[in-house]
Amino acid sequence: MLRGAIIGLGNVALDGHLPGWRRCRDVEIVAATDVEPARRAAIEALIPTVEWCATAQALLVREQLDFVDICTPPATHGPLVAAAIRAGRHVLCEKPLVVSREELIPLRRLAGDSGRVLHTVHNWHHAPIVKRTAQLLAEGAIGAVRRVSWQTLRIRPAAVREGQGSNWRLDPSLAGGGVLTDHGWHVFYVICRFIGESPISVAARLETRRHTAWPVEDTATVHLAFPHATAEILLTWAADTRGNRAELIGTEGRLDLEDDTLVLTRRGHQERWPCPPAMSDGSAHPDWFDPVVDQFVGEVTGAAPPDGNLAEASLCTILESLARESSRQGGHAVPLAAAITPTW
Repeated sequence: MLRGAIIGLGNVALDGHLPGWRRCRDVEIVAATDVEPARRAAIEALIPTVEWCATAQALLVREQLDFVDICTPPATHGPLVAAAIRAGRHVLCEKPLVVSREELIPLRRLAGDSGRVLHTVHNWHHAPIVKRTAQLLAEGAIGAVRRVSWQTLRIRPAAVREGQGSNWRLDPSLAGGGVLTDHGWHVFYVICRFIGESPISVAARLETRRHTAWPVEDTATVHLAFPHATAEILLTWAADTRGNRAELIGTEGRLDLEDDTLVLTRRGHQERWPCPPAMSDGSAHPDWFDPVVDQFVGEVTGAAPPDGNLAEASLCTILESLARESSRQGGHAVPLAAAITPTW
C-alpha cells in the first residue's frame, strides 16, 4: 500500500484526482494541505482519516509518505516538485510541470539523481475520442498524418472552486500565463503523439481579443512545423461557444474530431463513432485519471516501465516557452534546436 498526500485542493484535486486515488486499491491518501484552510473540511468530508497539514513544508517532512500529488497553480509547481523530491517523495504533478525552461533541467536532473519518479498528468491521452483516434492512426486508417488543425474554444477560463473572488488563472504570478498555459500543454502532447514526430519549429501569436483588461492572453494561435507535417492550433477564452474540434489529414484519408464524435473519411466512405464524454465536458475529467494513476503507481512500485512522460512534459515546456518567444518576435518561427525529443 502506497501512502500519498495531496498538495492543493481545488477542483482538479477534489473532483478529478481524488476519485481516481480512492478507486486504486494500492494507494491510501493519508495527508493533505492547501493555502486555504477552509478546504480542510472538504477533504475531511471525503477522507475522514486524512491528516491536515498547515503547510506543504510540514506535509513533506511527514513520516512514511511515499508520494505527493501536486495540484496547485502552475507557477508554484517547480519549487514544490523540487522540495518533494529532496524530501525523498515520488511526485505526480498537474500540468504544466513547470512554466519555464530554466526550471526544467534542474528538476529532471534532481529526479534522475534521486531515483524518484516525476510524472505529469497527461490525462487527455485517455479521453475516449483521443484513444480511438490513436488506435486508428496506429492501424494506418489514414496513412501518414500530414496536417493537423485543432481548436479549443472556451467562453471564459474555468472557475475556481469557490466560484467567487479572483481567478488564479488570470494572475500571471500564479498561472504563469493565460490560455496557452492552461490549454496548450494538452494540445501539444496530443498532437505530437498523433503525428509521431517532434516539431522542428514553432510560431505563435498571443492576444487579448475580448478580455483586454486581463494581464494574460485570452487567445493563442500556434503553428508547429514537423519534419513531415504541420499543425495549426487555436486556443481561446474569447469564443461565443464552448467546444473542441480537430481535423487530421493523412496520405490516405482524414479524421474529424467533434467533441464526442469521431468521423473517418477514406476512399469516399465515412465511418462514425460516438466517443462520449465530450472533450469540452467539464475540466476535471475524473475518468481519464485512472490510467494516469495506474502508470504512476506502476513506475513507483517497479511494476511498469517508464512511458516517456517526462520527455513528453519536457517537450511541452519547450514548446510553450518558444511560442511565447515567437509572439514577442512578432510571430516569427523559432527553431527547436535544443528540444528534448520523446521516444514515440
